Amino acid sequence: KAFHPKCKLTVLFVRMVYCRSMDAHKCSWVPISFLAWLTLLVLVSAGCPSKTIQYPEEHARLLNLDQALESLRRAYEGKDRPGFHSQLVSSDQMEELQRQVEMDFETFHAIALEFKIERVMLEKDDINVFVSWQGTWKKDADDAGMRQRGHARLHWAETPSILLRAVEGDLPFGMKTKQLLSEPPSP
Repeated sequence: KAFHPKCKLTVLFVRMVYCRSMDAHKCSWVPISFLAWLTLLVLVSAGCPSKTIQYPEEHARLLNLDQALESLRRAYEGKDRPGFHSQLVSSDQMEELQRQVEMDFETFHAIALEFKIERVMLEKDDINVFVSWQGTWKKDADDAGMRQRGHARLHWAETPSILLRAVEGDLPFGMKTKQLLSEPPSP
């Protein structure tokens, strides 16, 4: 392919030709992909100097919710009765949940639980959190453990702090009862 003797700037479909000097007869081939990366780097560094939070109040609520859920999980795993109870609103449903959790604490030697937040719905003073969970409950150190997983909806009330006020679905709490219900009756 022949080029103009002075090698003025010429762009081809896939590559770009440039000259080191206007008098040089030797031209260099620079891949367009290099120039594309260079352009992208300049745009990214110039276009994103800082990130501002668009909804700071909701962001703060979500951070508080995440901390509350983590505190609930940590208290359950650590069999911390006062810590677990401090995360709950006083109600009949929560009293039943506390009773189930007490049975778990008495039955299982070790509890490992993980939550994954799937969806959060913020409404005035109520927060609905849809979680998937998985965990292992061991009766003693040598036990292989009982593995379970499920999905639950946790209803939190936003008082000065965020407290659990209601639960729905397949909960990770109350594994002792689930274990009793799943075992076949003895003859």
